[in-house]
Amino acid sequence: MKDLIYLDNNATTRIMDDVWNTMVPYFIHNYANASSLYHSMGREANAVIEKARTQVAQALNCQTKEIFFNSGATESINTVIKGIFKNYQSKGKHIITVRTEHKAVLTTIQDLERQGAVVTYLEVDHSGKIDLTLLEDHITPETILVCIMAANNETGYIHPIKEIAAICNRKDCFYFCDATQYIGKIPLDLAQTPIDILCLSAHKLHGPKGIGALFIRRKSKPIQVSPLIVGGGQEHGFRAGTYNVPNIVGLGAAIINIPHDDTIMQLRNNLESALSTLPEVYIHAKEVSRLPNTTSICFRHILASELMTHCPQLALSSGSACVSGTRDPSHVLLAMGVSKEDALATVRFSLSRLTTTEEIAATISLITEALIKIRQNSPIWQLFQAGLIT
Repeated sequence: MKDLIYLDNNATTRIMDDVWNTMVPYFIHNYANASSLYHSMGREANAVIEKARTQVAQALNCQTKEIFFNSGATESINTVIKGIFKNYQSKGKHIITVRTEHKAVLTTIQDLERQGAVVTYLEVDHSGKIDLTLLEDHITPETILVCIMAANNETGYIHPIKEIAAICNRKDCFYFCDATQYIGKIPLDLAQTPIDILCLSAHKLHGPKGIGALFIRRKSKPIQVSPLIVGGGQEHGFRAGTYNVPNIVGLGAAIINIPHDDTIMQLRNNLESALSTLPEVYIHAKEVSRLPNTTSICFRHILASELMTHCPQLALSSGSACVSGTRDPSHVLLAMGVSKEDALATVRFSLSRLTTTEEIAATISLITEALIKIRQNSPIWQLFQAGLIT
């Protein structure tokens, strides 16, 4: 839609033209199966997969043999958590995670609880922070895995992943980091940040949907993760299935062309500055480190769904796209101590490198006008103004 201002980039991003152009030949010219190595088209397809693997490894500063391709972060999450639990029960069945993790992590872990996993869910403060001392205290000799994301998809809060990795290494348990929102927004050097296992998805960084990468650090004693999908032995037997050559090429092209500057943060800050001057509007986790493109704003005493309905020119969300179709308030905000009413009044704005100054100005105007109109006709707002509710 030409006139739609798209501010839902934490849900997915527009594929960049140069990425798409890199992919096209492998749809229509060289469409060979990359496992067909007895003819030139198959060998070329295999070669571009390895080129993309090198591009991902260079972007993360790790070894190419530590990168495995799959369909995306949800598959990686299921593979890692289930695979580690299957292979390390002789050490223990204890897993640690955080209340504000993505539903893909929480649902997978809850499934393992029914199979005997012992799970510690770390609490967060009002900003989404965990207590690192409590994390360390909860790790026991039976702890096999710590699952803590790099950055929250709703509030943008950035966890101290380097410190978390150091704690896990010191306490001899694996650290699995869902970096789906982090990669593409903030540089990450895996040579300097000792994360054991990490996942990402291309569609969060202006690449294609349906492709992701899983990083598993090579150690003197290899990390044992059983494959989730078995079959033809692709990815050295770790992930079976015919290679999605165009998408793999697209992931490689997307991850090596990421600009890192302050433009997005400046636009985000302008949006926050303007909207936070409105009465009874506040920003979640504003005082802590956040992704430069993300802001979660509460417009008290209205429903976020009503505000978004009044702004059809804006593409927004009330939280994670994976659960935004539900009527329940965000589990992330509830875990942060936000009331149900305020959680249901919260809108997430997530910008991208394609967002313009003009779009932010228009967004400020549209939100302000809609908010005033809704509150003028709201009995709840009138009760608030009369001092009958807080």
